[in-house]
Amino acid sequence: MKKVIYLLGIMLLMAGAAKAQDSKAPMGPEIEFEKIVHDYGDVPYNGNGECEFRFTNTGTEPLLVQKPKSSCGCTIPSWPKEPILPGESDVIKVTYRTNRAGNINKTVTVTSNAMKNSTVVLRIKGRVLEQPTEAMPEKKNDFGNGSPVNNN
Repeated sequence: MKKVIYLLGIMLLMAGAAKAQDSKAPMGPEIEFEKIVHDYGDVPYNGNGECEFRFTNTGTEPLLVQKPKSSCGCTIPSWPKEPILPGESDVIKVTYRTNRAGNINKTVTVTSNAMKNSTVVLRIKGRVLEQPTEAMPEKKNDFGNGSPVNNN
């Protein structure tokens, strides 16, 4: 019986030590995004293709964001160049060129000096609608079906 109580005591001590380690704040910078996917839904041809991905430095050191890389030239990211202090927030802005109709499924890879997730892949999706076609004006002929008459 003493051995069982002794083993239970050791197990409780180990569980308490593990829980104490889990409750410590992460050391170094950490990046946490509010969302990692933006759905444009249906976007008009040449419509607004801008969106933002808000993030916070939840770590204990300044966060540095390196140049994000987009999956194609039609997706243009912009990012903060200055360090993001612990507890501060900022945004990665993404502009998608909506001058081509069809589905949107692109990524922007964000690299930082974060300790746990130094690389985060952001995704944009949606659909650019077809370019509206302007109706051609109808040709009106007031002369009926025949040719004009020249009375000279």
